[in-house]
Amino acid sequence: TYYSLASGFLTGKYRQQSDLAQSQRGGGIGKYLNPRGLRIVDTLVEVAEQSGAKPAEVALAWLMSRDGVTAPIASATSLAQVESFARAAALSLSAGQLARLDTASA
Repeated sequence: TYYSLASGFLTGKYRQQSDLAQSQRGGGIGKYLNPRGLRIVDTLVEVAEQSGAKPAEVALAWLMSRDGVTAPIASATSLAQVESFARAAALSLSAGQLARLDTASA
């Protein structure tokens, strides 16, 4: 799937309009700054804290758990991000965590 991290929004770095100045993709991220988007990010952060992972890792693991998803497509701008994406592939989320994420995104 393309835009698997919603242009970086699902990393948890962007919570308000002023955060968008941190990114060259700020204009594309702004469309996610709504109650649903913030609910998803809040849940990603909570699950990440429980799992000892980063929100982006949880987002990718959640996506990979979905039927019909062959592979997420996400761009990295550093080696640390590539390593984080690799950790996402090994991250196993519980049924409860997946349900919380599904509910947040509904």
